[in-house]
Amino acid sequence: MSVQAEPRTAVTVRIADTGESYKCHTDESLLTGMHRMGKRGIPVGCRGGGCSVCKVWVVAGDYAQIRAMSREYVSEEDLAHGRVLACCVAPRGEVELAVIGKLNKVVTR
Repeated sequence: MSVQAEPRTAVTVRIADTGESYKCHTDESLLTGMHRMGKRGIPVGCRGGGCSVCKVWVVAGDYAQIRAMSREYVSEEDLAHGRVLACCVAPRGEVELAVIGKLNKVVTR
């Protein structure tokens, strides 16, 4: 008996700051999907939740945390208000986000 793998699901992530959108799979980080947009200079930092260059505010939509985020950069209050590191969360459906911090000037130019 063979077991079929779950098909990858791609959802749309909209960037509130610019109106742009990109596709992101539900099994990958928001940062990985954003990087595929092809914008020059998107900082990817450590990709492990410890540097904060990819901090975003999830304005709408559902996401799941896929790795730990440094409390130095993301407080409990941040988490409660949807401010997270894009390298550490994956979308669970359509998501709208605003880019904050160092990532903002690259994405919004």
